[in-house]
Amino acid sequence: MNRMRIVFCGTPQFAVPSLKFLLTQNEFEIVSVYTQPDRPRGRGQEISFSPVKEVAEAAWIPVLQPEKVRAPEVESHLRYVLPDAIVIIAYGQIIPARLLPIPRLGWINLHASLLPKYRGAAPIQWAIASGETVTGNTTMRIDAGMDTGEMLLQEELQIGADEIAPELAARLAEMGAPLMAKTLRGLANGELAGRAQDHAAATLAPMLKREDGRIEWRRTATEIYNRMRGFAPWPGAYTEFRGQTCHLRGKPLAGAAVGEPGTILVEKDLVSVVCGAGSRLEITHVKQEGRKEITAAEFVRGARAVGGEKFGK
Repeated sequence: MNRMRIVFCGTPQFAVPSLKFLLTQNEFEIVSVYTQPDRPRGRGQEISFSPVKEVAEAAWIPVLQPEKVRAPEVESHLRYVLPDAIVIIAYGQIIPARLLPIPRLGWINLHASLLPKYRGAAPIQWAIASGETVTGNTTMRIDAGMDTGEMLLQEELQIGADEIAPELAARLAEMGAPLMAKTLRGLANGELAGRAQDHAAATLAPMLKREDGRIEWRRTATEIYNRMRGFAPWPGAYTEFRGQTCHLRGKPLAGAAVGEPGTILVEKDLVSVVCGAGSRLEITHVKQEGRKEITAAEFVRGARAVGGEKFGK
């Protein structure tokens, strides 16, 4: 049996488990890898490779890093290597329509949601932030739309009650690797047919903005906590105190609270805030602008904060 020729497109850590897994399967041949150009990262702004590039180079696979995937040389290369399928996972660029017909089995994407819910760049973050308790992965054949192509396989995963976005992303990435291999086998054998999405049931998960992290104290404590988990580590959850930005961590408290949303309650070392619908959020950690993170009790002592003061503008 001829090995399935695959071009792999991906950039961040989320794509790594699938690439590693496919490399262990004898029926697949990764002929080349596309990833984003090397970028300066960190405080020192040193040039660093993407996680996918590191894996590909260690496996001696040719790596291509076009600034724009729509460049003519990309089409020339893909028509030259003529892959059976192109696997694309968090690559970071929109694929032009003229490239979609090149692989005979299509461009196969691993999307970290149960489509048609949470189409877009940040499905994991928005699923947690929206209070979902179940999510999963969908393999799909991409088309010219944003995550609108026909679905191939899906697998569900429970979201932990206190799970934050990076933890869930790591679990989905590992679970998605064998799902991608199963999808490719099903397509090659002619045993797997795509099914159209219900576009009327679609929800969006747009790229996160800094403003998404601003705490709206009129939301309930549970809603605020879900957004804290979903938006970790960036943009986080922040508010203002005495005109200064503070990033907060915390968790909902049982029992009702009295007062305006945003009001700080201090009971010995327990610091909490009144939230919407009379709910209450315990604040465990505070990071003021330009300072290191400290416990809420340390913050109250250092700032001489008193009950009745308010977070927010």
